[in-house]
Amino acid sequence: MNRIAATILSVQTIVVLLAVPVAINIADVSRGAAWPAGGGIALLCVLGAATVRRGRVGYVLGTAAQVASIAAGVVVPAMLILGGIFALLWFVLLRIGPQIEREKAAREQRSPE
Repeated sequence: MNRIAATILSVQTIVVLLAVPVAINIADVSRGAAWPAGGGIALLCVLGAATVRRGRVGYVLGTAAQVASIAAGVVVPAMLILGGIFALLWFVLLRIGPQIEREKAAREQRSPE
């Protein structure tokens, strides 16, 4: 589950950073606002990806990144869709990830080595 969470956040980092020029050129957001906002969301993603193996902190940072990505959709409407996709992936991971981990551990205990 940790690898999948880190992968989702890593890909989201790239998408968020690529959305900054879109915000500047298409949505007429000033560079002074777009880069710090996009950089802040990307930083949340990177920190979340780096800390998911260390416990709950990474998942809290990842959740904050999802909220921030959707909130960016107020300024750049395309981020509503992109942020929504990543938030959906994140929610599914948080919802079914622990169940899959339990089933995997049970299978490993049953299988003879």
